Amino acid sequence: MAGLCAAVVGAALMIVQVGCAGPTRLTRYEFTRQAMGGRAEIVLYARTRDEAVAAAGDAFERIQHLDSVLSDYRAQSELMRVCERAGTGPVRASDDLIAVLRVAETISRASDGAFDVTVGPIVRLWRRAGRDGRLPDRDELAAAMSRVGWQKVQIDPSARTVSLAVAGMRLDLGGIGKGFAADEALAELKRHGLSRSLVNLGGDIAVGDPPPGETGWRIMPAWFVDDPPGQPLLIANAGVAGSGDAERFVEVDGVRYSHIVDPRTGIGLTHRTAVVVIASDGTTADALASAASVLGPERGAELVERLGGRAIFRRIGADPP
Repeated sequence: MAGLCAAVVGAALMIVQVGCAGPTRLTRYEFTRQAMGGRAEIVLYARTRDEAVAAAGDAFERIQHLDSVLSDYRAQSELMRVCERAGTGPVRASDDLIAVLRVAETISRASDGAFDVTVGPIVRLWRRAGRDGRLPDRDELAAAMSRVGWQKVQIDPSARTVSLAVAGMRLDLGGIGKGFAADEALAELKRHGLSRSLVNLGGDIAVGDPPPGETGWRIMPAWFVDDPPGQPLLIANAGVAGSGDAERFVEVDGVRYSHIVDPRTGIGLTHRTAVVVIASDGTTADALASAASVLGPERGAELVERLGGRAIFRRIGADPP
């Protein structure tokens, strides 16, 4: 999964500049802040700067709140408090956490476990492996695998509870959380009446209506720059996310193991591919990019298409097609 680290190939998505005004006299405004462990960017079209600043401020606040809910780095996040109660029965959960986990359950089922937010115990081992330059201990990996499995998460939306069946389970929302936060920030901008907006959280992108005079937002995956014809993606009212192992990996005995871990085997991926996924929203795109990375080009593309999206694969280190 891409959940091990936010700095994946998905971060290599660039927003191509377009015109700053249109017949409705809207002006383009851009805002950036540090959020969710990286750079958060908001681009929007508004009538006045005051209107833009107020909307962007509320959207950033929404992102910051979701970090306190979904983070697996913050010891006091809601996610970590739920994990501390693993094996003890149902735990009260917020609407935000339940919403993320319900989408995660859907993608886990559709991908036969290639996407699985319970992968946290394995991710911890591979983080240490990356620091130490060695593979995880076999016995430790087996113990971690016994605490992994999306079926071990029970969600009760009516009671607003989440139950983790096995003590020691640890959820990792790195492969879905930023997509969800981008969607929620975009929804906040729309509540301000600014539908021509884009939110980018380190490469997990949610976009609304296109800029004035355009048919979509122009998003350029990094490898498109050198690949003819090098045309950017043109998207509106959708999400886009990427996943891959270009930067984070551990090499042992001549084998390169990705920071992206297959939840079904507990092993870091050894096939070197990057993928960009376009889907109906950022949450779905984020999760499907993680699943598609694990499944590989053929099965990954089939999954994404079956769920109404589009996947673009590129072998890392390969010559442009």
